[in-house]
Amino acid sequence: MLHIGRERSFESLRRLIMPPRNNRRRRPGGRGRKRTFGPKKAKDPNDEEKAVEVEGEISSVLAGTMFRVKLASDHEVLAHISGKMRKRFIRLVVGDRVKMEMSPYDLTKARIVFRLS
Repeated sequence: MLHIGRERSFESLRRLIMPPRNNRRRRPGGRGRKRTFGPKKAKDPNDEEKAVEVEGEISSVLAGTMFRVKLASDHEVLAHISGKMRKRFIRLVVGDRVKMEMSPYDLTKARIVFRLS
């Protein structure tokens, strides 16, 4: 049995009984802190990869939240609903006017981002 004198504090007694704790905690999976070097790159608003915004009218509803949308220039594109519109349960029907984003690389497909009417 261990004899505790008045001169011994609780901390010194704890060190005698228990091994030292490892205060450095490791993240699971061996991942360390993300380190980035240098300044962040500023995004150029005039970047040529920027999406093109157009307006159109839904001409037909297809399966899987896909739509045929007729543009003002009489072109028809295949469009799907953006994630935020799905999250908010925005319903679209034939005849609704919508705002879309199109990639400059493929002008036959678009993403519906806003319902106008």
